[in-house]
Amino acid sequence: MKILMLIFALVFSLNAKERLEIKPVDNQLYKKECASCHFGYAPGLLPQKSWEHIMANLQNHYGSDASLDESEHKDLLEYILANSSDKAMEYKRSAKITKSLQSGVLYESITQIPYHIKKHKNLEKWMITQKEVKSLSNCIACHKKAEQGIYGKKSIEIPNYGAWRD
Repeated sequence: MKILMLIFALVFSLNAKERLEIKPVDNQLYKKECASCHFGYAPGLLPQKSWEHIMANLQNHYGSDASLDESEHKDLLEYILANSSDKAMEYKRSAKITKSLQSGVLYESITQIPYHIKKHKNLEKWMITQKEVKSLSNCIACHKKAEQGIYGKKSIEIPNYGAWRD
């Protein structure tokens, strides 16, 4: 019995990557430069073209100047592009995000992604606009395990509503 449990634990740990829905942020520079001002969106939430656009416009990053020196910009861009949704198809939600994209469309934010829109369509407006959430770009307000790459129903807790069950 102990051997069977050990084998199960080993197989389970080897498949840990498959259980994650999106690869969590694991880059210290990204955490320092990006996640210090807002939730550190995992690169797997957007495709490469979107990240290239965002990184090329850091001087006007959603109303703020998030400019970086050349070396940091290069390092961050390399990390982000290597982990963008279209490069992280082994992760469940990154694959679904990528498959939902329309060819030729530049998505400038996560909230424009068709998969994201579909997953949030049943929310009532007050759930999104309340002060604890403010907008759909505030993932961590409801997705309590987002920083770990987990966005599934079991980890959703909407402020002033409770657990999400659609």
